[in-house]
Amino acid sequence: MIAEKIELVTRRISSACEKSGRSAESVKLVCVTKTASVEEINEAIGAGARLLGENRVQDAVKKYASIGNKAEWHLIGHLQTNKARDAVRIFSLIHSVDSVRLAKEIDKEAARINKIQDILVQVNTSGEASKFGMEPGSLENFIKETVLCPNIKIKGLMTIAPEAGDPETVRPYFRALRQLRDKVNGSKPAVCNLQLLSMGMSGDFEVAIEEGSNMVRVGRAIFGR
Repeated sequence: MIAEKIELVTRRISSACEKSGRSAESVKLVCVTKTASVEEINEAIGAGARLLGENRVQDAVKKYASIGNKAEWHLIGHLQTNKARDAVRIFSLIHSVDSVRLAKEIDKEAARINKIQDILVQVNTSGEASKFGMEPGSLENFIKETVLCPNIKIKGLMTIAPEAGDPETVRPYFRALRQLRDKVNGSKPAVCNLQLLSMGMSGDFEVAIEEGSNMVRVGRAIFGR
C-alpha cells in the first residue's frame, strides 16, 4: 500500500517536472513520517524512500533508535534551541532555521561533535502570524551573520504555504521564495550559493515544482489513512 502511494507520488513529481522542462531527478522527495509508525517507515524505505522528514526532535529520537541510518533524516518542523544537540546528532539537514540565535546554537553543537551541519533557512513568504520563519527582508542580514559560523552550511531556503483548496492560490508564495533565492545568489560580492528550495507538500507540491522547488515534503499522500 505504502509502496503504491510512493510510486504514485513519484509519478506526479515526474509529471510536474516534465511540465516544467526539468528532469525528474532534479526533485528530491522527503517522506514526512510525522504520523507513521516504525513499521510503516521501514515499509517506505523498502519501497525506495531515501529521505525521511520528521516534525519533532523527540519523535525522531525514538524512531531513529529503531531505524538508524537506513535512510537520511531531515528535520522539517520548528526547532527549539534546547533540542539542538539531539537534532545535530540525528539530522543530515535541518529545514527550519529561522533565527541567528538558533543558527549559533546549532553551530555550537555541531562543533562539539566535529560535524558540519547542513541547514535551510525558513522564510515566511505568506506573512501568516501562525507560521514560523523569518520575514523575507531579514534574510540578507541573517546570511551575513550565519556564514561566519564554521560548523554550519546554508544549503538553501524553505517555506510553508498556507493551506488552500486550490493549489494555484499559493503559487505566489513559492515564486517569492525562488525569487529570494535568485536575489541572494545574484548578489555581488557573492555571500553564499543557495541550491535547495524546500517547498511543496501533499496538497500543493506540483505547483511548487513548477515554481522551482527541488525538494518536496510529502506525508499525507504517502502515510495518510
